[in-house]
Amino acid sequence: MINEDIIKLVPKVELHDHLDGGLRPATVIELAQEDGVQLPTYDEAELKKWFTAGYAGNLAHYLELFSLAVGVMQTKEALERTAFEAMEDYARENVVYAEVRFAPVLHTQKGLNLEEIVTSVLNGLERGRKKTGVHYGLILCAMRNQSPQLSLEMAELAVAFRTRGVVGFDIAGDESGHPPKRHIQAFQYIRSRNFNITIHAGEGFGLESIWQALQICGAHRIGHGTHIVDDMTIEGDQITKMGDLSHFIQDKRIPLEMCIQSNIDTGAVKSYESHPFIMLLRNNFRVFLCSDNRTISNTNLTQEMIKASRAYDLSFKDLEKISVNAMKSAFIHQPEKLDLIFNTIKRQFTELRSKYKLD
Repeated sequence: MINEDIIKLVPKVELHDHLDGGLRPATVIELAQEDGVQLPTYDEAELKKWFTAGYAGNLAHYLELFSLAVGVMQTKEALERTAFEAMEDYARENVVYAEVRFAPVLHTQKGLNLEEIVTSVLNGLERGRKKTGVHYGLILCAMRNQSPQLSLEMAELAVAFRTRGVVGFDIAGDESGHPPKRHIQAFQYIRSRNFNITIHAGEGFGLESIWQALQICGAHRIGHGTHIVDDMTIEGDQITKMGDLSHFIQDKRIPLEMCIQSNIDTGAVKSYESHPFIMLLRNNFRVFLCSDNRTISNTNLTQEMIKASRAYDLSFKDLEKISVNAMKSAFIHQPEKLDLIFNTIKRQFTELRSKYKLD
Protein backbone atom coordinates (compact mmCIF):
# COMPACT_ATOMS: atom_id res chain seq x y z
CA MET A 1 0.00 0.00 0.00
CA ILE A 2 1.15 3.53 -0.76
CA ASN A 3 2.37 5.42 2.31
CA GLU A 4 -0.35 7.71 3.72
CA ASP A 5 2.04 10.66 3.81
CA ILE A 6 2.55 10.32 0.07
CA ILE A 7 -1.20 10.10 -0.55
CA LYS A 8 -1.57 13.41 1.26
CA LEU A 9 0.89 14.96 -1.19
CA VAL A 10 -0.53 13.71 -4.50
CA PRO A 11 -2.48 16.20 -6.64
CA LYS A 12 -6.20 15.54 -6.45
CA VAL A 13 -9.33 16.46 -8.39
CA GLU A 14 -12.69 16.73 -6.62
CA LEU A 15 -15.78 16.55 -8.88
CA HIS A 16 -18.59 15.58 -6.50
CA ASP A 17 -18.75 17.58 -3.29
CA HIS A 18 -21.82 19.30 -1.84
CA LEU A 19 -21.12 22.69 -0.28
CA ASP A 20 -23.72 22.23 2.45
CA GLY A 21 -22.39 18.75 3.22
CA GLY A 22 -18.89 20.00 3.98
CA LEU A 23 -19.26 22.88 6.44
CA ARG A 24 -16.80 23.07 9.30
CA PRO A 25 -18.65 22.31 12.57
CA ALA A 26 -17.05 25.37 14.18
CA THR A 27 -18.44 27.52 11.37
CA VAL A 28 -21.91 26.01 11.76
CA ILE A 29 -21.84 26.94 15.45
CA GLU A 30 -20.66 30.50 14.82
CA LEU A 31 -23.22 31.12 12.07
CA ALA A 32 -26.01 29.57 14.15
CA GLN A 33 -25.20 31.81 17.11
CA GLU A 34 -25.15 34.88 14.85
CA ASP A 35 -28.51 34.06 13.26
CA GLY A 36 -30.27 32.51 16.24
CA VAL A 37 -30.49 29.06 14.64
CA GLN A 38 -31.16 26.23 17.07
CA LEU A 39 -28.55 23.43 17.09
CA PRO A 40 -28.65 20.06 18.85
CA THR A 41 -25.38 21.06 20.56
CA TYR A 42 -23.00 24.01 20.52
CA ASP A 43 -19.94 21.89 21.34
CA GLU A 44 -17.78 21.43 18.24
CA ALA A 45 -16.76 17.82 18.93
CA GLU A 46 -20.30 16.81 19.82
CA LEU A 47 -21.75 18.53 16.74
CA LYS A 48 -19.26 16.73 14.51
CA LYS A 49 -20.33 13.45 16.08
CA TRP A 50 -24.01 14.38 15.65
CA PHE A 51 -23.53 14.97 11.92
CA THR A 52 -21.88 11.60 11.37
CA ALA A 53 -24.17 9.45 13.51
CA GLY A 54 -27.60 10.35 12.21
CA TYR A 55 -28.20 8.40 9.04
CA ALA A 56 -28.03 4.71 9.97
CA GLY A 57 -27.47 3.46 6.43
CA ASN A 58 -30.53 5.21 5.04
CA LEU A 59 -30.35 7.74 2.20
CA ALA A 60 -33.52 9.60 3.19
CA HIS A 61 -32.28 10.03 6.78
CA TYR A 62 -28.84 11.01 5.49
CA LEU A 63 -30.38 13.79 3.39
CA GLU A 64 -32.31 15.15 6.37
CA LEU A 65 -29.03 16.19 8.01
CA PHE A 66 -28.54 18.84 5.33
CA SER A 67 -31.40 20.95 6.69
CA LEU A 68 -29.28 22.04 9.65
CA ALA A 69 -26.36 23.13 7.49
CA VAL A 70 -28.66 24.86 5.02
CA GLY A 71 -30.31 26.70 7.91
CA VAL A 72 -27.11 28.64 8.67
CA MET A 73 -26.43 29.42 4.98
CA GLN A 74 -29.13 32.02 4.41
CA THR A 75 -27.12 35.25 4.13
CA LYS A 76 -24.64 36.54 1.57
CA GLU A 77 -21.91 36.56 4.20
CA ALA A 78 -22.54 32.96 5.26
CA LEU A 79 -22.61 31.68 1.69
CA GLU A 80 -19.40 33.48 0.77
CA ARG A 81 -17.68 32.32 3.94
CA THR A 82 -18.56 28.65 3.56
CA ALA A 83 -17.46 28.64 -0.10
CA PHE A 84 -14.18 30.35 0.81
CA GLU A 85 -13.52 27.87 3.61
CA ALA A 86 -14.20 24.95 1.26
CA MET A 87 -11.40 26.24 -0.98
CA GLU A 88 -9.05 26.49 2.00
CA ASP A 89 -9.92 22.92 2.94
CA TYR A 90 -9.29 21.70 -0.61
CA ALA A 91 -5.89 23.40 -0.67
CA ARG A 92 -4.82 21.58 2.50
CA GLU A 93 -5.36 18.29 0.65
CA ASN A 94 -3.58 19.45 -2.52
CA VAL A 95 -6.81 19.43 -4.51
CA VAL A 96 -5.77 21.29 -7.65
CA TYR A 97 -9.26 21.51 -9.17
CA ALA A 98 -12.66 21.22 -7.50
CA GLU A 99 -16.25 21.31 -8.66
CA VAL A 100 -18.46 22.13 -5.70
CA ARG A 101 -22.23 21.90 -6.02
CA PHE A 102 -25.26 23.26 -4.19
CA ALA A 103 -28.97 23.97 -4.65
CA PRO A 104 -29.58 27.76 -4.69
CA VAL A 105 -33.31 27.37 -4.06
CA LEU A 106 -32.60 26.06 -0.55
CA HIS A 107 -31.02 29.36 0.49
CA THR A 108 -33.91 31.79 0.00
CA GLN A 109 -35.37 31.55 3.52
CA LYS A 110 -34.26 35.07 4.50
CA GLY A 111 -35.19 36.79 1.28
CA LEU A 112 -32.09 36.45 -0.88
CA ASN A 113 -32.86 36.10 -4.57
CA LEU A 114 -31.28 33.36 -6.66
CA GLU A 115 -28.78 35.65 -8.37
CA GLU A 116 -27.54 36.98 -5.02
CA ILE A 117 -27.15 33.44 -3.72
CA VAL A 118 -25.08 32.21 -6.67
CA THR A 119 -23.00 35.39 -6.74
CA SER A 120 -22.18 35.06 -3.04
CA VAL A 121 -20.92 31.49 -3.45
CA LEU A 122 -18.89 32.43 -6.52
CA ASN A 123 -17.37 35.36 -4.62
CA GLY A 124 -16.24 32.96 -1.90
CA LEU A 125 -14.81 30.48 -4.38
CA GLU A 126 -12.95 33.21 -6.25
CA ARG A 127 -11.56 34.67 -3.04
CA GLY A 128 -10.42 31.16 -2.16
CA ARG A 129 -8.78 30.71 -5.54
CA LYS A 130 -6.81 33.93 -5.13
CA LYS A 131 -5.56 32.79 -1.72
CA THR A 132 -4.85 29.13 -2.47
CA GLY A 133 -4.42 28.75 -6.24
CA VAL A 134 -7.04 25.98 -6.36
CA HIS A 135 -9.05 26.08 -9.58
CA TYR A 136 -12.80 25.63 -9.30
CA GLY A 137 -16.14 25.27 -11.03
CA LEU A 138 -19.61 25.58 -9.51
CA ILE A 139 -22.45 23.16 -10.27
CA LEU A 140 -26.04 24.25 -9.59
CA CYS A 141 -28.48 21.60 -8.39
CA ALA A 142 -32.20 21.28 -8.78
CA MET A 143 -34.02 19.05 -6.30
CA ARG A 144 -35.88 15.92 -7.38
CA ASN A 145 -38.77 16.44 -4.97
CA GLN A 146 -39.52 19.96 -6.19
CA SER A 147 -41.53 21.04 -9.20
CA PRO A 148 -40.24 20.59 -12.77
CA GLN A 149 -40.85 24.32 -13.32
CA LEU A 150 -38.46 25.14 -10.49
CA SER A 151 -35.89 22.77 -11.99
CA LEU A 152 -36.18 24.64 -15.29
CA GLU A 153 -35.57 27.89 -13.42
CA MET A 154 -32.41 26.38 -11.89
CA ALA A 155 -31.26 25.29 -15.35
CA GLU A 156 -31.77 28.78 -16.71
CA LEU A 157 -29.87 30.19 -13.74
CA ALA A 158 -26.94 27.85 -14.39
CA VAL A 159 -26.68 28.91 -18.03
CA ALA A 160 -26.96 32.58 -17.09
CA PHE A 161 -23.84 32.21 -14.90
CA ARG A 162 -21.84 30.03 -17.30
CA THR A 163 -19.26 32.78 -17.98
CA ARG A 164 -18.91 33.62 -14.28
CA GLY A 165 -17.84 30.26 -12.86
CA VAL A 166 -20.85 27.94 -13.09
CA VAL A 167 -19.82 24.89 -15.11
CA GLY A 168 -22.77 22.52 -14.94
CA PHE A 169 -26.25 21.47 -13.81
CA ASP A 170 -27.30 18.59 -11.57
CA ILE A 171 -30.40 17.17 -9.96
CA ALA A 172 -30.06 15.82 -6.44
CA GLY A 173 -32.20 14.36 -3.68
CA ASP A 174 -33.84 11.03 -2.97
CA GLU A 175 -34.10 8.99 -6.19
CA SER A 176 -36.93 6.78 -4.98
CA GLY A 177 -40.20 8.04 -6.45
CA HIS A 178 -38.51 10.99 -8.14
CA PRO A 179 -37.29 9.90 -11.60
CA PRO A 180 -35.06 12.36 -13.48
CA LYS A 181 -37.31 12.26 -16.58
CA ARG A 182 -39.93 14.19 -14.61
CA HIS A 183 -37.62 17.20 -14.98
CA ILE A 184 -37.03 16.73 -18.70
CA GLN A 185 -37.66 20.40 -19.60
CA ALA A 186 -34.72 21.50 -17.49
CA PHE A 187 -32.40 19.01 -19.14
CA GLN A 188 -33.66 19.87 -22.61
CA TYR A 189 -32.91 23.51 -21.89
CA ILE A 190 -29.36 22.73 -20.73
CA ARG A 191 -28.71 20.54 -23.77
CA SER A 192 -30.05 23.16 -26.16
CA ARG A 193 -27.55 25.64 -24.69
CA ASN A 194 -24.58 23.26 -25.13
CA PHE A 195 -24.03 23.11 -21.38
CA ASN A 196 -22.96 20.37 -18.96
CA ILE A 197 -25.09 17.84 -17.08
CA THR A 198 -24.30 15.50 -14.23
CA ILE A 199 -27.09 13.56 -12.52
CA HIS A 200 -27.28 11.65 -9.26
CA ALA A 201 -28.33 8.20 -10.45
CA GLY A 202 -27.95 4.58 -9.50
CA GLU A 203 -27.32 5.33 -5.83
CA GLY A 204 -30.70 4.90 -4.16
CA PHE A 205 -32.39 3.31 -7.18
CA GLY A 206 -31.42 0.84 -9.89
CA LEU A 207 -30.53 0.68 -13.55
CA GLU A 208 -33.63 2.52 -14.72
CA SER A 209 -32.41 5.65 -12.97
CA ILE A 210 -29.03 5.49 -14.72
CA TRP A 211 -30.64 4.73 -18.08
CA GLN A 212 -33.04 7.69 -17.76
CA ALA A 213 -30.20 10.00 -16.74
CA LEU A 214 -28.21 9.10 -19.85
CA GLN A 215 -30.72 8.37 -22.58
CA ILE A 216 -33.61 10.69 -21.70
CA CYS A 217 -31.91 13.51 -19.82
CA GLY A 218 -28.55 13.52 -21.63
CA ALA A 219 -26.19 13.32 -18.66
CA HIS A 220 -22.49 13.74 -19.43
CA ARG A 221 -21.48 12.31 -16.04
CA ILE A 222 -23.21 10.11 -13.48
CA GLY A 223 -23.09 10.81 -9.77
CA HIS A 224 -22.54 7.53 -7.89
CA GLY A 225 -23.86 4.95 -10.38
CA THR A 226 -23.15 2.02 -8.05
CA HIS A 227 -26.12 0.05 -9.42
CA ILE A 228 -24.39 -0.30 -12.79
CA VAL A 229 -23.24 -3.70 -11.50
CA ASP A 230 -26.87 -4.84 -11.88
CA ASP A 231 -26.16 -4.84 -15.61
CA MET A 232 -23.20 -7.21 -15.25
CA THR A 233 -22.49 -10.84 -14.54
CA ILE A 234 -19.71 -11.03 -11.98
CA GLU A 235 -17.75 -14.06 -10.88
CA GLY A 236 -15.44 -13.36 -7.98
CA ASP A 237 -13.84 -10.04 -8.85
CA GLN A 238 -14.17 -10.52 -12.62
CA ILE A 239 -16.81 -9.15 -14.97
CA THR A 240 -17.74 -12.04 -17.24
CA LYS A 241 -20.62 -10.38 -19.08
CA MET A 242 -21.98 -6.86 -19.53
CA GLY A 243 -25.35 -5.63 -20.72
CA ASP A 244 -26.03 -2.87 -23.22
CA LEU A 245 -26.07 -0.07 -20.62
CA SER A 246 -22.74 -0.95 -19.00
CA HIS A 247 -21.17 -1.42 -22.44
CA PHE A 248 -22.50 2.01 -23.44
CA ILE A 249 -21.01 3.64 -20.34
CA GLN A 250 -17.66 1.96 -20.91
CA ASP A 251 -17.56 2.56 -24.67
CA LYS A 252 -18.56 6.22 -24.45
CA ARG A 253 -16.18 6.87 -21.53
CA ILE A 254 -19.02 8.25 -19.41
CA PRO A 255 -17.51 9.30 -16.09
CA LEU A 256 -18.80 7.79 -12.86
CA GLU A 257 -18.33 9.98 -9.78
CA MET A 258 -17.71 7.38 -7.06
CA CYS A 259 -18.20 8.35 -3.40
CA ILE A 260 -17.38 5.21 -1.44
CA GLN A 261 -17.72 6.33 2.17
CA SER A 262 -20.95 8.17 1.40
CA ASN A 263 -22.33 5.09 -0.36
CA ILE A 264 -21.62 3.01 2.74
CA ASP A 265 -23.23 5.65 4.96
CA THR A 266 -26.43 5.75 2.91
CA GLY A 267 -26.68 1.98 2.53
CA ALA A 268 -26.05 2.00 -1.23
CA VAL A 269 -23.29 -0.56 -0.53
CA LYS A 270 -22.33 -2.46 2.61
CA SER A 271 -18.57 -2.00 2.62
CA TYR A 272 -15.46 -1.06 0.66
CA GLU A 273 -15.12 -4.71 -0.32
CA SER A 274 -18.60 -4.79 -1.88
CA HIS A 275 -18.26 -1.43 -3.66
CA PRO A 276 -17.83 -1.71 -7.46
CA PHE A 277 -15.16 1.00 -7.69
CA ILE A 278 -12.09 -1.19 -7.98
CA MET A 279 -13.72 -3.62 -10.41
CA LEU A 280 -14.77 -0.73 -12.64
CA LEU A 281 -11.31 0.85 -12.42
CA ARG A 282 -9.59 -2.43 -13.35
CA ASN A 283 -11.96 -2.87 -16.31
CA ASN A 284 -11.19 0.58 -17.72
CA PHE A 285 -14.39 2.40 -16.86
CA ARG A 286 -13.73 6.09 -16.31
CA VAL A 287 -14.13 6.18 -12.54
CA PHE A 288 -12.56 8.34 -9.88
CA LEU A 289 -12.98 9.08 -6.19
CA CYS A 290 -15.04 11.89 -4.69
CA SER A 291 -15.93 12.88 -1.13
CA ASP A 292 -19.62 13.86 -1.62
CA ASN A 293 -20.20 15.30 1.88
CA ARG A 294 -17.02 15.89 3.82
CA THR A 295 -18.59 16.74 7.17
CA ILE A 296 -21.61 14.47 7.15
CA SER A 297 -19.56 11.45 6.04
CA ASN A 298 -16.51 12.52 8.06
CA THR A 299 -14.26 12.21 5.05
CA ASN A 300 -12.36 14.13 2.39
CA LEU A 301 -10.64 13.19 -0.84
CA THR A 302 -7.41 12.32 0.94
CA GLN A 303 -9.25 9.94 3.27
CA GLU A 304 -11.11 8.41 0.33
CA MET A 305 -7.76 7.68 -1.34
CA ILE A 306 -6.23 6.31 1.85
CA LYS A 307 -9.17 3.99 2.56
CA ALA A 308 -9.36 2.86 -1.06
CA SER A 309 -5.61 2.23 -1.07
CA ARG A 310 -5.95 0.00 1.99
CA ALA A 311 -9.00 -1.86 0.69
CA TYR A 312 -7.80 -2.38 -2.89
CA ASP A 313 -3.99 -2.26 -2.62
CA LEU A 314 -3.83 0.69 -4.99
CA SER A 315 -0.51 1.53 -6.60
CA PHE A 316 0.97 4.98 -7.13
CA LYS A 317 0.07 4.56 -10.80
CA ASP A 318 -3.54 3.86 -9.78
CA LEU A 319 -3.68 7.13 -7.84
CA GLU A 320 -2.37 8.99 -10.86
CA LYS A 321 -4.97 7.35 -13.09
CA ILE A 322 -7.73 8.33 -10.66
CA SER A 323 -6.67 11.99 -10.65
CA VAL A 324 -6.23 12.09 -14.43
CA ASN A 325 -9.58 10.34 -14.99
CA ALA A 326 -11.25 13.01 -12.88
CA MET A 327 -9.51 15.90 -14.60
CA LYS A 328 -10.42 14.53 -18.02
CA SER A 329 -14.04 14.50 -16.85
CA ALA A 330 -14.16 18.05 -15.50
CA PHE A 331 -16.67 20.54 -16.89
CA ILE A 332 -14.12 23.14 -17.97
CA HIS A 333 -12.84 23.95 -21.42
CA GLN A 334 -10.25 21.67 -22.99
CA PRO A 335 -7.24 24.04 -22.97
CA GLU A 336 -7.55 24.63 -19.21
CA LYS A 337 -8.14 20.93 -18.63
CA LEU A 338 -5.02 19.91 -20.57
CA ASP A 339 -2.95 22.55 -18.83
CA LEU A 340 -3.90 21.17 -15.42
CA ILE A 341 -3.31 17.56 -16.50
CA PHE A 342 0.14 18.05 -17.99
CA ASN A 343 1.55 21.07 -16.15
CA THR A 344 0.18 20.38 -12.68
CA ILE A 345 -1.08 16.82 -12.12
CA LYS A 346 1.38 14.79 -14.18
CA ARG A 347 4.26 17.09 -13.25
CA GLN A 348 3.59 16.66 -9.52
CA PHE A 349 3.22 12.89 -9.87
CA THR A 350 6.53 12.77 -11.75
CA GLU A 351 8.24 14.78 -9.02
CA LEU A 352 6.83 12.54 -6.27
CA ARG A 353 7.77 9.40 -8.22
CA SER A 354 11.37 10.62 -8.52
CA LYS A 355 11.68 11.88 -4.95
CA TYR A 356 10.29 8.77 -3.26
CA LYS A 357 11.53 6.17 -5.82
CA LEU A 358 8.02 5.01 -6.68
CA ASP A 359 7.00 2.75 -9.56
